[in-house]
Amino acid sequence: MDLEYTAEELAFRDEVRAFLREQLPATIAAKIKHNRRLTKDEHVLWQKRLHQRGWAAVHWPTEHGGTGWGPIERHIFDEECAAHHAPPMLPFGVSMVAPVIIKFGTEQQKQQYLPDILASNVWWCQGYSEPGAGSDLAGVKTRAVRDGDHYVVNGQKTWTTLGQHADMIFCLVRTDPNAKKQEGISFLLIDMNTPGITVRPLITLDGEHEVNEVFFDDVRVPVANLVGEENKGWTCAKYLLTYERTGIAGVGQTKSLLSHLKTVASEQIVNGRPLIEEPLFRARLADAEAELMALEMTNLRTVSAAADGGVPGAESSFLKIMGTVLRQEITDLFRRAAGPYAMPFLSEGDDAVGPEFAGAVANRYFNYRKLSIYGGSNEIQRNIIAKAILGL
Repeated sequence: MDLEYTAEELAFRDEVRAFLREQLPATIAAKIKHNRRLTKDEHVLWQKRLHQRGWAAVHWPTEHGGTGWGPIERHIFDEECAAHHAPPMLPFGVSMVAPVIIKFGTEQQKQQYLPDILASNVWWCQGYSEPGAGSDLAGVKTRAVRDGDHYVVNGQKTWTTLGQHADMIFCLVRTDPNAKKQEGISFLLIDMNTPGITVRPLITLDGEHEVNEVFFDDVRVPVANLVGEENKGWTCAKYLLTYERTGIAGVGQTKSLLSHLKTVASEQIVNGRPLIEEPLFRARLADAEAELMALEMTNLRTVSAAADGGVPGAESSFLKIMGTVLRQEITDLFRRAAGPYAMPFLSEGDDAVGPEFAGAVANRYFNYRKLSIYGGSNEIQRNIIAKAILGL
């Protein structure tokens, strides 16, 4: 494997850097750097600028508006966006439901939904998890019963991220309660303005309204909104999860976070010397950096194999585990770097007590506890690795 960029790849990196310098608003970059929450309008603004440049859908086929980039270009783009503190692309439309529509949807569904996803005209959310179906996703109980040209949906979804802003939700619903768990599920696209849908907020550990409960009470959904075949939705679900888990690795974001931590630790003085020279802190920082280098090499090896025609498999589980564990470790080190200034709990990170970086430390530390749970918990990913790689 050749880990050196070619001249063309270096030129592409310069092109990405120039775009970010010109188009990324400084106010948005500052919010991302200091872990402030973006508004819906700020998310949409950035995604529309990417769309205007033709870079909103890096992994879509070109016939649907994708960039046509290979894995190396995507890796460079992700690295540079993270380094410049660009907002990560909200995944629910572009990176999750769109690939499913492209692979399994009808021509009418592609024409109806893909242009608005690409232009960020429609905000999507995910209806997978339920109170009894989180890690055991196939345990979904939300029912969809055929009634003429509609399905009638009843049930509940939970941990619906940013669902309070959503125009559409993609859902796993049970259409055959008598079949085996994975064989009686279908994949539906549901308009959030349909009568019978109720959204209730769930307040997370960091005090924020990020996730929701979504209730369906006799919600009528056109049969035309079924993606793929009835009772074959598990195939769509697994396809979507591969995209979600690879994105969760966040190598570029982790590198940016670690770089910021090293700067902070160099400036914080503890017992008369920089924190970065304190032996125990320095040892944890060095361990994290070594693990991150190993993770980056694995990520590069995976994308290099894909460039040669390979297909990522259980590697996405490994990347998900290590990426999330590392970000949790780094946010814990941030908390220790802030010392007593990490104690104030500020819902928006404003009016920080102490150094500027400390304002969002507690919020990010608590918020990142979720990383090892969503997208398939790390325990589930270890089971996948045990079966698919180790043959246990």
